[in-house]
Amino acid sequence: MSKAKNVLVIGKVWPEPKSSAAGTRMMQLIHYFIDEGYGVTFLSHAKQTEFQENLADLKINFDHVEVNSSRFDELIQKLNPQIVIFDRFMTEEQFSWRVMDHCPSALRILNTEDLHFLREARHKSLKSEEKLDLNTYRSDFLLRELAAIHRSDVSFIVSDYEVVLLQENYDIPVEKLLHLPFYCESSERPVPSFSEREGFIFIGNFWHEPNLDAVRYLKSTIWPLIKKKIPKVKLNIYGAYCSEKVYQLTNKEDRFIVHGRAESAQEVVMKSRVSLAPVRFGAGIKGKLLESMIVGTPSITTSIGAEGITDQNLWSGRVVDDPNAFADAAVKLYLNEQQWVTFQKRGNEILVAKFSKEMFVAKLTNSINQLSNLENHRNRSITGLILQREYHQASRYMSIWIEEKKRNGRGGS
Repeated sequence: MSKAKNVLVIGKVWPEPKSSAAGTRMMQLIHYFIDEGYGVTFLSHAKQTEFQENLADLKINFDHVEVNSSRFDELIQKLNPQIVIFDRFMTEEQFSWRVMDHCPSALRILNTEDLHFLREARHKSLKSEEKLDLNTYRSDFLLRELAAIHRSDVSFIVSDYEVVLLQENYDIPVEKLLHLPFYCESSERPVPSFSEREGFIFIGNFWHEPNLDAVRYLKSTIWPLIKKKIPKVKLNIYGAYCSEKVYQLTNKEDRFIVHGRAESAQEVVMKSRVSLAPVRFGAGIKGKLLESMIVGTPSITTSIGAEGITDQNLWSGRVVDDPNAFADAAVKLYLNEQQWVTFQKRGNEILVAKFSKEMFVAKLTNSINQLSNLENHRNRSITGLILQREYHQASRYMSIWIEEKKRNGRGGS
């Protein structure tokens, strides 16, 4: 009888594919392992939400697990997974030493979603108006994230820009990184034509600070420029976890309307003529822009928005950073049907060339097969072994101390 194959996913949050690109990405990974015949278990210390994926319907085992709790040790010993996926580096920090203790032969994968240190450095640079350089990158986030990448057997990176950054600036070995973007395909059903669509759209999860910044930037700077040239056009803002502060940005007179969560993101994007994404900081791949391509909606975005998807000159629309040029490009695309059709087709070409499911499956399968000899793989990274040892000891004793404090009623977290 063949040994059962088990994969354990430890999530920073519960997956919400209808709320964020990160949720979509996580479910794509889970579906891959289900299709490959693995039993999947999902654990998280986050609170469950009404919008999370119904894991029970997919026959996925799931449970809440506390940080600094030996109950996790019992769970993982019973499961004995061959693969453990840490969702974001904070989760690796919290649980990887326990995985090393109880399942030392398990393949440890870090799913980064995006590089947090890059996003934070860009945010810092935007606020301070200082040039972004290696000094700006240097932060506690940087050191923690790089350490987690070194400790893990392989890290999934969605953006090819970030793969190059890690290799060239921080000497991360190529065998430690797998460029694995989302997969997505054009809509199978007919999409509305140029004349059947109206209005601009922005969509994004408002727990994600770059989206909140982008909407405020639209409101204060870009939308007034567009309105001068197309007075009767409307901008619809959609997004999960929309706070009252975001709703208050609505101005019906200016036709700037915040709707909140969309029942179907694809439906509202499909009805719109042009997608706007003036992303001024962030990292990874912007799911909103891939979603626009899926339903044939050309977009205007920034260089950070297009990063990791395709060359700026081959974009499904325009890539511009100057606000005046951004507004001009948006107006021209909204009014020019021939240009719009050309960019719509280009979006489909991008999806076929870089984001097919077949490519995703092949890359992931090949990577797992190449890591079958874990001992040799790990021995090639002396930095990883050093960080594992030092971190393992420090985290072990700190976690035990915190758990004892909690057990004895003296607080701790």
